[in-house]
Amino acid sequence: MKLLHILACFMLAGAPVWGQQAADTVAPEGAGAGLVQVSPAVRAAQDAKADGRAVVAENWMVVAANPLASDAGATVLKAGGTAADAMVAVQAVLGLVEPQSSGLGGGAFLVWRDGATGEITTLDGRETAPLAATPRLFQDAEGQPLSFYDAVVGGRSVGVPGTPALMQSAHDRWGRAEWAGLFDDAIRLAEDGFEVSPRLALMVAGDALKLSRFESTRAYFFPDDGLLEVGARLQNPAYARSLRSLAEEGAEAFYTGDIARDIVQTVQSAPGNPGVMSEVDLAIYRVRERDPVCVPYRVYEVCGMGPPSSGALTVGQILGMLEPYDLAAMGADSAQAWRLIGDASRLAFADRGRYMADSDFVPVPVQGLVSRNYMKTRSELLRGDDVLPEVAPGKPEFDHSLNLADDAAIEFPSTSHISIVDRYGNALSMTTTIENAFGSRLMVRGFLLNNELTDFSFQSHEDGVPVANRVEPGKRPRSSMAPTIVLKDGEPVLIVGSPGGSRIIGYVVKAIIAHLDWKMDVQQAVSLPNMVNRFGEFDVEAGRVSPSLASDLAEMGYEVSRQPLVSGLHAISIGEVLRGGADPRREGIALGE
Repeated sequence: MKLLHILACFMLAGAPVWGQQAADTVAPEGAGAGLVQVSPAVRAAQDAKADGRAVVAENWMVVAANPLASDAGATVLKAGGTAADAMVAVQAVLGLVEPQSSGLGGGAFLVWRDGATGEITTLDGRETAPLAATPRLFQDAEGQPLSFYDAVVGGRSVGVPGTPALMQSAHDRWGRAEWAGLFDDAIRLAEDGFEVSPRLALMVAGDALKLSRFESTRAYFFPDDGLLEVGARLQNPAYARSLRSLAEEGAEAFYTGDIARDIVQTVQSAPGNPGVMSEVDLAIYRVRERDPVCVPYRVYEVCGMGPPSSGALTVGQILGMLEPYDLAAMGADSAQAWRLIGDASRLAFADRGRYMADSDFVPVPVQGLVSRNYMKTRSELLRGDDVLPEVAPGKPEFDHSLNLADDAAIEFPSTSHISIVDRYGNALSMTTTIENAFGSRLMVRGFLLNNELTDFSFQSHEDGVPVANRVEPGKRPRSSMAPTIVLKDGEPVLIVGSPGGSRIIGYVVKAIIAHLDWKMDVQQAVSLPNMVNRFGEFDVEAGRVSPSLASDLAEMGYEVSRQPLVSGLHAISIGEVLRGGADPRREGIALGE
């Protein structure tokens, strides 16, 4: 086959082809430079990022993962739209130009701080397991867990999407602009075509074999049986028609009628790996408003999404354990500072694996996990100079009796983050995903379907003890997405979030500490080399972390592993002016006025 021949040549030439941590772990330097379909404002923002400068604005700002998406949000904000309006426009474009990371077929978590009332609201648009799902969904006939990609590629892994409902819910609550007009940019780009970015081209090539498994996906990503080229114009008329349906009929058009029937038919008939989703599952999907998780950190309050996200709880635990230590005095180059951060993260991840899941199904000790007394007890474990020899889940206060086994769910990165502040003082932090790069690889009406159900534990029990994050009908899988808003004296000072699978938590913690403790501006904070410790091994960003710092960590007793660690941090600081920072590892930019 022509495609396989091209792919073989691509591999022999030394181009990156990914394995399990596939497509969302490598990005070319200067990603985005190949885009010429940009305005002067976009070009100026790209130049600022390349120079390591934050973008400065007075009235509003948007930071998103692709220049075309940021530009669509900026158009809405400039016309007087709210952050919720701009989010709809940004997400609609991201689903077209960055389909590997998010879209209509995925889910999202949103944190909103209202400029008029000061209230923090969090919306859960996470995907749900179909009603026909069982705890053995990802086990073979002998009850053994499937291999990851045997589960991912096809219909079995697809959860009921939540993103369209979340877009509608946010607009209904906080929007000012006409709903239908928010899709104009995305529809135009889908019909007229957009220029393929370096990142999209590279990721399609790296995932060619899986993307080729299903005919509709193959036909879109490999026109004329060849690889997408950077700068090529790619059209998606099917996506434009889907967006027109949403624009004219609202999110209901997605969850009932022809679109819903096509989703179900695609899932249930996926060759070799069919799923169990039904039209009823789509029709009953609802966005959930959840209580925000807000944790004090020094003079700040760090707010985010509670269960089924583990993001805010784990970020909050890490910061809570670190609060007694003077990280500011140690500095960003201190091995002792990173030892504290790394071991605090290990302790928090131990609790995450034991206790955190969808709180509609499992009683999660939210308050106990971030209580000051519990944080003090866990923080005491960090005193000393060397790596903790081992970590274990703690015993937070419960208002019930609960015995749970540890979870070993796999969570790989393919996600996007949007940060927005509007002229009315509203702030939005939203992380949006289809889970693995290109999700299930199933394409319906111009958009990809997620593989979020593989965020559940493949094992339902361990030695007879249930796993909190096991598959159950209607349940939402645990996530590491950590959309965050940091407040001081009740006013927002930092909007931040990132893609990156379970490393999201470490990326967000790094940016918060860099900005609040090490006094870096937001561009410096997101650009700072990544260092993440989840389970004992210290991952350090290859080519960016100094050899001496890595050596110091190794001397303390850590196994140090050099990894790409391609975060996608997007942040806005709020003070006398707005300052936006976009991760240099990806193609995103900040735009403001």
